[in-house]
Amino acid sequence: MTKSLNSSITKSPNHQITKFPPVALVGPTAVGKTALSLRLAKEICAEIISVDSVQVFRGLDIGTAKPGLEEQKQVPHHLIDVADPDEPFDAADFVRKALGIIRSMTLRGKVPLLVGGSGLYLRSLLEGLAPCPGRDPMVREMLRKISANQGKRALYDLLASADPEAASRLHSNDTFRIIRALEVYHQTGEPISIWQRRHKSTSGQRLLCTKIGLIRPREELYERIDARVGAMLDAGFLEEVNFLLDKGYSHHLKPLQSLGYRHIIRFLKEEVSFDETVSQLKRDTRRYAKRQLTWFRADPEIRWYHPEALMGLHRIWQEIG
Repeated sequence: MTKSLNSSITKSPNHQITKFPPVALVGPTAVGKTALSLRLAKEICAEIISVDSVQVFRGLDIGTAKPGLEEQKQVPHHLIDVADPDEPFDAADFVRKALGIIRSMTLRGKVPLLVGGSGLYLRSLLEGLAPCPGRDPMVREMLRKISANQGKRALYDLLASADPEAASRLHSNDTFRIIRALEVYHQTGEPISIWQRRHKSTSGQRLLCTKIGLIRPREELYERIDARVGAMLDAGFLEEVNFLLDKGYSHHLKPLQSLGYRHIIRFLKEEVSFDETVSQLKRDTRRYAKRQLTWFRADPEIRWYHPEALMGLHRIWQEIG
């Protein structure tokens, strides 16, 4: 059962937090999580843990809408800039680091405020990871060769045949998660969806968390997405990607194949025009936001609000209490 924020977190007369389970602030890209998270963190004596699978990488700033230095000065942020783009970092790494940070916050009397749109990372943290086998470099290399020789769609079709349930949850371009699902199937003979379902039904461990979801009307969200794309380009997104490539990072790396970065790389390689790049980036960001909403709406514990309903500090407790 979802607890209200007031019942999950209580404040002593001197405004200090006396009970502090994590609070999650989730929602689609460009909905307004960053601005509200700063206000909420100050109100509930929290520190922010980024739940973003790409903000963990150094140098990927503009394209991930990473909180700037001034924003990070206002409230301590964690799990931002913890790995180089060529370092492996997955949900298991996130969970391990996040749990250590949460334990530290608890000892210091701070509320862990989990902010981001990576639903898999949040679920893995709160519910634990299925005990699947670890990485197998040989299997991964074999699957990468299939992708290189036959195209990404060939990998997706293999997954759709082996594990239709997992395939239905992934975009056909999400090569890295498709490879992971095929890797587990190759290693164990069982689909990763079965591993995950078995873990969910048998695991008694669960991290309690109050979940707040931010949502806007579709047209309003899409206008914000289009504006964000323009702002990123004005802020030097092209130069950021060029800098990363000039440092020797391969465009095949997982973070450089993420939303936005792969679009800019295609433009820099002169595969598409600038206008087409902008159009495709806006389109694919809207599609990504839709997939995020589909993921989060499947969680009945999330309580949904328009960001403006929570922006006034004096109304935060009233609205979500």
